[in-house]
Amino acid sequence: MKHGLIFDLDGTLVDSLQGIAASLNHALEQFDCPKHALETVRRFVGNGSRVLIQRAAPADSNNELIDAIEQSFKEHYEKTWPQGTFAYAGLINLLEKLQQQDYPLAVLSNKPHSFTAAMVAQIFPEIHFVQVLGQRCGIPHKPDPAGALEISRTLGLIPADCVIIGDSTIDIETAKRAGMKVIAVTWGFHDREDLLAAGASTVADDAEGLLQVVSES
Repeated sequence: MKHGLIFDLDGTLVDSLQGIAASLNHALEQFDCPKHALETVRRFVGNGSRVLIQRAAPADSNNELIDAIEQSFKEHYEKTWPQGTFAYAGLINLLEKLQQQDYPLAVLSNKPHSFTAAMVAQIFPEIHFVQVLGQRCGIPHKPDPAGALEISRTLGLIPADCVIIGDSTIDIETAKRAGMKVIAVTWGFHDREDLLAAGASTVADDAEGLLQVVSES
């Protein structure tokens, strides 16, 4: 039986850092807040748009300002994300091979659901993902296991027969809480050392390496 493969999106399937940073700095500038360099934004990403804004805004920002910056970010990002979001090298080919081998595929992201669904549909139009889930109102996001467990039920698999594939310590923690296996990838937003320290026992450095460890899992 093939394992169900649950992919993270940002930093795993797609390099979205340029698009996120551009929209974040646009929103910050609208409210006279300091902007951030690309590598600084890299450290802010992974916990959803609300946490992104909280990390990027000045430390003394109140909830009203956070709300306004987040809304501005989302409005700008909705229009501009295609110009700053790209599939990582080899990932489309990897997904095609996994699909041909009948692996059930899914996506679980902390990005707002509307962006997640649009991004997957546009960048991976030939790939059939059984379920694509982003951050939804009322549903706790990763590392809470709710989304991962929902996907396992949709796939008709027990959690132990699912693998979460992601670039962050959040994905590792999600897998632990869900009772799933995990494969960490090193080309995304978190460094290899952080992934190993968080308990990643299986690590892939490129698409070819990921295909190999999936085949061995």
